[in-house]
Amino acid sequence: MSKFEHVGLDAIDFQILRELSIDGRASDVWLGEKINLSSTAVARRRKILEERQAVLSYSADLNMPMLGFSVVVFVAIELSSQAERALNEFEREVVKCPSVSYCGFVSGDTDFLIMLNVESFEDYDRVYRRELSMLPHVSRIRSSFVIREVARRSTPPIVFQDRTEGR
Repeated sequence: MSKFEHVGLDAIDFQILRELSIDGRASDVWLGEKINLSSTAVARRRKILEERQAVLSYSADLNMPMLGFSVVVFVAIELSSQAERALNEFEREVVKCPSVSYCGFVSGDTDFLIMLNVESFEDYDRVYRRELSMLPHVSRIRSSFVIREVARRSTPPIVFQDRTEGR
């Protein structure tokens, strides 16, 4: 029995997930060779992992600077009210903003944290004026520009620590 039994996944499942987090296009044959399992068994397990929503989607990690979006901005948003109506209205409108990569309702001295990828400081000014300042119930906007990226991971290694052992 695995100490991670509570999530309903075993060490082999975590090995498959680890490899898919590195390369979502990995074939069942390659995965099978990598973790010493038949490609049929890998395909069956992958299908179960997808059905159980352990794997939500497969996507390409795009080179945003190469595409012209070289500036990353984190934006802290405070609302004038935390009433359910205000929260719902803000959330409904922020998902319509084409520049928003991520938005989360957070604890602490701010209400929402947004991540943007923009072309330049001038482009951020455009986003600020046409998107962020138009959002309902916003009382304060604080922006932080990323000077240097230190780490970027879609899945942190801790997820797999001690979970791929014990076959």
